[in-house]
Amino acid sequence: MNAEVSRREFVKAGAALSGLVVALQLPAYARTAAGALARLGPTLSPAAFLQIAPDGTVTFWLSKCEMGQGVRSALPMIVAEELDISPEAIRVEQASADPKYGDQATGGSSSISSLWQPLRKASAQAREMLVGAAARTWGVPASECATGEGSVRHDPSGRRLSYGTLVPVAAALAVPAEPALKDPKSFRLLGRPSRRLDTAAKVDGSARYGIDTRLPGMVFACIARCPVFGRPLTGYDADQARAMPGVIDVVPLEQGELLIGDFWRFELPGAVAVVAENSWAAMRGCKALDCRWEAAGGMSSAQLARIFRDRSAQAGRLGRNDGDAQTALEHAAKVVEVEYDVPFLAHATMEPMNCTAYVRGGRCDVYAPTQDPGTVSQLAQSLTGLDASAVEVHTTIMGGGFGRRFEMDWVIDSIRVSKALSRPVQVVWTREHDMQHDNYRPASYHVLRGGLDSAGKLVAWTHRVVAPSVIGWHAPGVLPPGSAAAAGEALDGAADLAYAIPNLRVDYCPVQTPVPVGWWRSVYASQTCFANETFLDEVARAAGRDPLELRRELLAGSPRHLAVLNKAAEQAGWGTPLPAGRGRGIAIHKFFSDAIVAEVAEVTVGPKGLRVDRVVCAIDCGLALNPDIITAQMEGGIVYALSAALKGAITLEAGRVKQSNFHDYPVLRHSEMPRVEVYILASGDTPHGVGEPAVPPLAPAVANALAMATGTSVRRLPLALE
Repeated sequence: MNAEVSRREFVKAGAALSGLVVALQLPAYARTAAGALARLGPTLSPAAFLQIAPDGTVTFWLSKCEMGQGVRSALPMIVAEELDISPEAIRVEQASADPKYGDQATGGSSSISSLWQPLRKASAQAREMLVGAAARTWGVPASECATGEGSVRHDPSGRRLSYGTLVPVAAALAVPAEPALKDPKSFRLLGRPSRRLDTAAKVDGSARYGIDTRLPGMVFACIARCPVFGRPLTGYDADQARAMPGVIDVVPLEQGELLIGDFWRFELPGAVAVVAENSWAAMRGCKALDCRWEAAGGMSSAQLARIFRDRSAQAGRLGRNDGDAQTALEHAAKVVEVEYDVPFLAHATMEPMNCTAYVRGGRCDVYAPTQDPGTVSQLAQSLTGLDASAVEVHTTIMGGGFGRRFEMDWVIDSIRVSKALSRPVQVVWTREHDMQHDNYRPASYHVLRGGLDSAGKLVAWTHRVVAPSVIGWHAPGVLPPGSAAAAGEALDGAADLAYAIPNLRVDYCPVQTPVPVGWWRSVYASQTCFANETFLDEVARAAGRDPLELRRELLAGSPRHLAVLNKAAEQAGWGTPLPAGRGRGIAIHKFFSDAIVAEVAEVTVGPKGLRVDRVVCAIDCGLALNPDIITAQMEGGIVYALSAALKGAITLEAGRVKQSNFHDYPVLRHSEMPRVEVYILASGDTPHGVGEPAVPPLAPAVANALAMATGTSVRRLPLALE
């Protein structure tokens, strides 16, 4: 199973009759605002997302979730380009969730790539219908009409009609099955820098995040759950909590499990909710709870490391097997064997986990900063016993997602407490709670072997990945950790290695632990790329080769990779001398969105330790819809990855996460920020996603620079001088 492939499937378009509503049947994962459109009148498609009203107002219902990546700006730009209007003229409304529209899950850097053609086609259909309406009104051929600035004009006669004026006639026309799309050479907007449509609201504070939700009569809740993963609540004393000022109630939550369809499994932990007049009172009351847990005998990080190492001695599920790697290694003139350790990581989103639910009298409303509104709706139905028609999910913008908001633990908390009280409840997780009850980026252990022939050419490569399975954690009954789907996910970036090596073998050894795991920005690629690219530098040193030249040789048959690699190296001044104590490292990765990123890091090692001075990033993401957004995503990905590479590690002691806040799980400070340069390569490809591809190459580029500066190989994260 490849969820990302299925998310690229498109289907048909149609039109509505109340105003001009051009509709798109999105993939099964991309649900749009049925409820909002239903109020406009009957439509010819259940997934209408674009409306042009008789007053000229253009409304675009956003079927994706905004978490800082810019879809509230980039997707309307596609519509604006084909409709010949300004992006600022489009009113962007967040789509509600409804089962008949599919799932709005937003991840895998897939929003732009999956909606590029469908949005163009639907917008072009609207444009042709408006042109047809004008031609009919004037009694002229449609070929004599042109569009621009929200109107249709007839240049021979100098006549012009606004889109709004044409709506009544256009809405009655047949929808063109194959409208003519604009030639990219004639694009006015796409491919050029454009300011984001949501910047002003975020600056002036009018943008409403999930945590900003306020409903009449709303109360706040904080949750206490066992600090050791998976252990049950055995009892509690709420007297001190109830005595805290502002505390309203204490609500026990029973332990259990919830299945959505035949696929996803969600834990319902035994927990206790403290409900209060405000979030601060709820947090104080939660600290005052006296809870008893069955919490003995949990694992430590050292124990888990031994389990990982032991598992690496056994063969895993094969992900790729070109040639005969074992025989080639046996006959190699030189063999390089290296092991790499990568830790668990927290998501540490800026906006804490929060959700507001209101369950009452046969209805449930959920206000959630979620990456997956469809699953939120299904959970609400299962937890409340209500039909889909009685559940509405209001998706808010998010203060960071990174995969964390695909999880549902914080949503489940809110719905369960609201159901118990029959009033609106906002659950807010403290930073400590989130840090110690995350669904973490999996830890992993990598064993790589490379064989060189007598001429120094790389002729063999094996890579064994030992890691927990994210899919196996969420759907153990359908996609167990040892399944092909689990291996395909865990070997992302390893099995699809782009280097031309004649004998290549990659396998996956699943190790399930009590630690909950989830999707983290770029997921397994953040680990496999670190192992691949640092190992390749070690192979280059063993062969006496320049690491850039070795990469060029291995990528000679991959022109896109080679162009990106060369661009980063050229702009970074690869090969120019550096002062003592400084190093320069390079890494490249093709993300599953088909974007290719190469990064060169320059570091200094001095009395105060390691400092990253400069990162040069080159990217081929196909057509660059908005270079400003792409640059921002590259910069953001580099910052996020650099925090993880230099500082990030979640460790366990007696089954408990030791880290609790930013004092012991630090992120990059402003004073530590390197100079970042981003170069976008011109490309004729369709747009590829850019939300995650900057992350994988960063850690190996820095590690390789550190190795160059010190002469010592780096084989574990976070990076540390040894």
